[in-house]
Amino acid sequence: MSLDVAAETFASSGQPDSPLPAISIRNVSHAYGQRPALRNVTLCVPERRFTALLGLNGAGKTTLFSLITRLYDTRQGTIEVLGHAIAREPGEALRRLGVVFQSRTLDLDISVMDNLLYHAALHGIGRREACKRAEASLRGIDLADRARDAVRKLSGGQMRRVEIARALLHEPRVLVLDEPTVGLDVASKAAIVRHVRRLVRENGVAVLWATHLLDEVAPDDVVVVLHRGQVLAAGDVSSVIASTGAGDIRGAFIELTGGAVATE
Repeated sequence: MSLDVAAETFASSGQPDSPLPAISIRNVSHAYGQRPALRNVTLCVPERRFTALLGLNGAGKTTLFSLITRLYDTRQGTIEVLGHAIAREPGEALRRLGVVFQSRTLDLDISVMDNLLYHAALHGIGRREACKRAEASLRGIDLADRARDAVRKLSGGQMRRVEIARALLHEPRVLVLDEPTVGLDVASKAAIVRHVRRLVRENGVAVLWATHLLDEVAPDDVVVVLHRGQVLAAGDVSSVIASTGAGDIRGAFIELTGGAVATE
């Protein structure tokens, strides 16, 4: 599947009553010195869908997330969140975005509740409203009884659930997660995946989920295959599989990447 066809297919997978994609990335390139990390990346993340950004370690997933979240400046190409350009309107774009980074970002020495309230304050949410949202978020992830515990007392899976709850406190319409299940046991990983898919299904949140794990890609997802800094295919899982003549997403990934194997 060519890059132009991939972009067109991906853009058309949005909902008919939703003229703007959740995230639009056009012709984005990035390099570390002389080493290119992304090469002319173009893709669209549709609203109210789970989009899996599938690539091996080193494919450029974290670099792309760093550009989307403005940790790095975009120097080549454009990135928009619900029509707001990251470069020109960073405040408007980032207000619509919830972020869960690959590295843990909670303060381990303060309570779960204080971590949430601090995030809410950064987004200008008053304390009374912040407390109400934080309490509801913790009930939603079955951690209401741990609100006053220091974060370091939680398990890895519980920390991830708190990070997702924190990312949603300001009620963004788009959630981006960079390898969120890295380091978790099988049960915790499955619980995180189920939780995020439920957010898409029940709350209409658009999700961009970066992973190198094939078992985190479901048949009804949108998938983007990123390899060595380039988008090789993008669209519904079934269309990406069909475009390669493979029998499943594992076979499609191997065909597209010339023999590379993502982890089951």
